[in-house]
Amino acid sequence: MSPRSPHTYGPVETRARAVKEHASLEGFDACGIAAAASIDPEDRLGEWLRSGYHADMDWMERTRDMRQDVQKKLPGTRSVVVVARNYYAPRPKAAEGSVKVARYAWGRDYHRVLLKPLRRLARFIESLEDGAETYCCIDSGPVLEKAWAVRAGLGWLGKNSLVLRRDLGSWFFLGTILTTVELEHDSPIPDQCGSCRLCIEACPTDAIVEPKVVDSLRCIPYQTIENRGTIPEELQPQFEGWVFGCDICQDVCPWNRKVAETSEPDFHPRPGHANPDPDWITAMDEEAFRKEFSGTPILRAKHTGMLRNVSLNRRRMP
Repeated sequence: MSPRSPHTYGPVETRARAVKEHASLEGFDACGIAAAASIDPEDRLGEWLRSGYHADMDWMERTRDMRQDVQKKLPGTRSVVVVARNYYAPRPKAAEGSVKVARYAWGRDYHRVLLKPLRRLARFIESLEDGAETYCCIDSGPVLEKAWAVRAGLGWLGKNSLVLRRDLGSWFFLGTILTTVELEHDSPIPDQCGSCRLCIEACPTDAIVEPKVVDSLRCIPYQTIENRGTIPEELQPQFEGWVFGCDICQDVCPWNRKVAETSEPDFHPRPGHANPDPDWITAMDEEAFRKEFSGTPILRAKHTGMLRNVSLNRRRMP
């Protein structure tokens, strides 16, 4: 770590305002800032891991300490900047017999779209203080991004375990920047889910085992994307045509009913990607699959995974 200079540019509130203005210039729809205090004092992550809700995602266990303490990732972190980017687009009309892909995966991979503007924002933050350092990530680093988003006042944690905002619902990606620069922090906002349980009641596999807690083993996104093996027989009848991810708990959320379309063209659906024809998928060989879905999140499921998912749903179609 390079030595830090006491030379800073402007008071903490002025710098925070400048960071938010720059985030807006980079295309982000919202920006919040949290002080880098303990993020998981109740060890909720540990309890979730001990319950086995992470399934075989062993990297969650391996990076647990770092996720719970940002100082282990970037020593000297004083502030955590969290940004949000709307990805909402209407689902195209589906042809009879088509299958379904989660909305976030219809276009270009969000990591590719957002990482460059996030890094530019990080460089701007570094310019605010001599010797300043940053670390930025978009859900691939050992950072509890949803917890930091809530701490930074970007939204509240919904009962489906997703961060919610009044203006964007839950249709947004998060980006996180750890920094040694001290910035004025924002305050959390109240939980506005009230007594609503629509997301819990709508989940066909009962994956939301209690408010804000999801069992990955029962979750359609985990089974269709991360699981490389056989999908449990008892879950298969509940997939309802989903072959990559699932939007059910978001589709029923009242806060998601009136969200403006994203201004990012890369998040709009590529032809055939939102409601693919299962025959189109099964006709692809490995090379054709990689060419068609290059640069999209769908590649994460791999060719074999998508063939498995399509086959599973085809057997269940009337």
